[in-house]
Amino acid sequence: MRQTSIDVPAADGAADAYFVTPDGTGPYPGIVMFMDAFGIRSRLREMADRIAGRGYAVLVPNLFHRSRRSPLVDPDELVDAEKRGAAFGRLAPMIRTLTPERMVADARAYLDFLAAQDGVAAGPAGAVGYCMGGRNALIATCALPDRIAVLGSFHAGRLVTDAADSPHRGVGAITGEVYFGHADNDASMTPEQIATLEGALAEAGVRYTSELYDGAPHGFTMSDTAMYDAAAEQRHWAALFALLERSLPAQLA
Repeated sequence: MRQTSIDVPAADGAADAYFVTPDGTGPYPGIVMFMDAFGIRSRLREMADRIAGRGYAVLVPNLFHRSRRSPLVDPDELVDAEKRGAAFGRLAPMIRTLTPERMVADARAYLDFLAAQDGVAAGPAGAVGYCMGGRNALIATCALPDRIAVLGSFHAGRLVTDAADSPHRGVGAITGEVYFGHADNDASMTPEQIATLEGALAEAGVRYTSELYDGAPHGFTMSDTAMYDAAAEQRHWAALFALLERSLPAQLA
């Protein structure tokens, strides 16, 4: 694989990012991976590499590029409860600055970058998001339905809120297939909120799958954190690759 740490154009300046493609000439469908709050690090690069290994060109941008370049956290902050809390306190203002308007503008720029790369297939791309990245990926998919053909969202929170701009209120614009893998006992995405999301998707006629990962905590895919659940991680890979094969198929050169 070809693995590069680069700066890519974003709505306000440039975002540091990780970009990985299979060896060969392609063309490979593009994927934007929307990071969790802890940002670009070894774990996300490993995950992007695994997706690229299936025949995709994967871009992992630092969504907090306006606030700070990567790395955003130290590895020990992900496993030590006290340090983890301190890290969240540092990251919270960055999360708040990432408004839906900024996220959509950035997503448009990330998709433009992918479209301009040699070896990236023409046409719509895919979006994959984790934790807060799952929420941001949904926002981008609703806003750019002609450019995002498929969405995989895992242990995302706050997909349903009381706000007028709650992500679930925009799903009627989606034209591609979407998958949601929900964490169990997740205060940021309760059973009632999951039901509301599913109702909105069904009413809009969206092709969707929404599954609860029983016993899996918020953040279950992240093997570098205390929330990791190995069985749930493997289930997520099976679901994600099946989704991509259906809605954004790739062929290795």
